[in-house]
Amino acid sequence: MNADIHGLWPALLMPFDADGHLDTARALAHARRMLAAGCDGVTLFGTTGEGPAFTVAERKALLELMLGTGIRADQIIVTTTALALGDAIELGRHAARLGVHRQMFMPPFFFNQPRDAGVIEAVSQVIRGIGDEGLKLLLYHFPVMSTYGFSMDAIQALVARFPGNVIGAKDSSCDLAHSLLWAQSFPELSILVGAEHHVAQAMLVGGSGSINGLANVAPRLMARVIASPATVTAADSQLILDLLALLGVRPDMPFVGVYKMMLAEQLGDAQWLNMRAPLSPLSTDEAKAVRDGYHALGARLGAI
Repeated sequence: MNADIHGLWPALLMPFDADGHLDTARALAHARRMLAAGCDGVTLFGTTGEGPAFTVAERKALLELMLGTGIRADQIIVTTTALALGDAIELGRHAARLGVHRQMFMPPFFFNQPRDAGVIEAVSQVIRGIGDEGLKLLLYHFPVMSTYGFSMDAIQALVARFPGNVIGAKDSSCDLAHSLLWAQSFPELSILVGAEHHVAQAMLVGGSGSINGLANVAPRLMARVIASPATVTAADSQLILDLLALLGVRPDMPFVGVYKMMLAEQLGDAQWLNMRAPLSPLSTDEAKAVRDGYHALGARLGAI
């Protein structure tokens, strides 16, 4: 296991008011709740956190606020994905100046299926533009979202070009064979898995942990898996599957909305149901199905 970035780093959900404005007080409280539950850190502005919907100014402001209220720089991975490489560079420079060297980047995805050469050049321009010798960059592989991913050749090229700066990847392929291949093929890199039910298996062959959405509502459960992947209990494995099953109790639900519904039920706080357009809250029928399924887990929820 590579130790540059390891452990559990929830892809932090973001709270909004009814008009789509960020609720900073709830965001700070949620980040602290994750750390208090045993997470190694938090990941800001990923897909689960609706990151691409935030402006550069909003991202900078929330990062500064978190650091200014006691969350350490080494407890944050900041996602710098942006449609314009200049914005990604600006976000990366800003984070690096504040001591946040752990960063994650998905190249722009407004053109479908770019060639490896273009993907490599996009990452290269961002790294050179940030100009941070201490940068610890994760390559964000999410082909369902971006229409493409990082090939193994592209990863090898970037590691060779920027040794010590490109230190790993987040694999959100939800393909166990793919995650195992990466963990085994890149033992020198931090390979963090997004699919919660694949984390233990990937770690047993060299994976470094996980950045995932479920940890927002089940941080202690996911922390147990990562702390001891070889001895995950059957009960914990089944609980992960049962929680993930709620993502599909109705067809075509936005996964962010499902996680927010679970968190709203857990905290008794309906403010968490809000999403920023173009995402929208679950329908009445969808919300009831998720809510009923969540509460049907009964006493088992005490383990999350």
